[in-house]
Amino acid sequence: MMNPATPLNPPFVDFDRVWLAYNDELLAKNQFAVEDISLQVGEGEFVAIVGPSGCGKSTFMKLTTGLKMPSRGSIRIGGEPVTGPLKISGMAFQAPSLLPWRTTVDNVLLPLEIVEPHRSQFKARRAEYRERASQLLKTVGLGGYEDKFPWQLSGGMQQRASICRALIHEPKMLLLDEPFGALDAFTREELWCTLRDLWAARRFNVILVTHDLRESVFLADTVYVMSKSPGRFVVKRQIDLPRPRDLELTYTPAFTDIVHELRGHIGAMRQPAAAPAGATS
Repeated sequence: MMNPATPLNPPFVDFDRVWLAYNDELLAKNQFAVEDISLQVGEGEFVAIVGPSGCGKSTFMKLTTGLKMPSRGSIRIGGEPVTGPLKISGMAFQAPSLLPWRTTVDNVLLPLEIVEPHRSQFKARRAEYRERASQLLKTVGLGGYEDKFPWQLSGGMQQRASICRALIHEPKMLLLDEPFGALDAFTREELWCTLRDLWAARRFNVILVTHDLRESVFLADTVYVMSKSPGRFVVKRQIDLPRPRDLELTYTPAFTDIVHELRGHIGAMRQPAAAPAGATS
């Protein structure tokens, strides 16, 4: 079972006994998508969430972004209670979802056209913002591709552009929902290294949801394992492998031992959580 969370001063992400039912009818029946989630994430920490399909990993992400409010419990991010969609986060998904009529650089610039305070300044600062986007694209190996359209890019290049789009407004937290799941193994490992380098340079918070245990161990400081639905964290595993990490590390016994340990927890049976105070069965 998961060890009690170590107090962090102050935690950047703080879930306190969070339960979520997707509607009032399910809540009345005590049918929760996730239950009794408590975790504390330090500022600049890289966290990975793993677990079986349908366990609630994506639901956890919706709670973290403020797209869903908990039925019970509370969430604080950056010291503030979460009451709606967060502006301090960027997000990338398995599908890059680049707009096909926009060039690479214009896709990356999209958040600056939408999110304040950038939106009101966009026309006046467009040249500055474009230069910021170009520099970011260069850091992920897409220098010279600014004016290409999505259909002219490979899947891996599109995902690189998607990550740049998530980072262009310099968020304090990057949320990644299976971002490399649709890519071939070689491209996926290339992007692990791209993400590793971006995080090392900027030290924003990262929460990565993934099915890939090797990916979680290679990238994260801490891996949380979720149980079968209703999702609940059953294991917290600190990844004490030294940084910086390179791909050769993934073939070492120390690395594979952690992967096998985590695999043993996936889908593990656990005792049902106690119903939250005030609930009836």
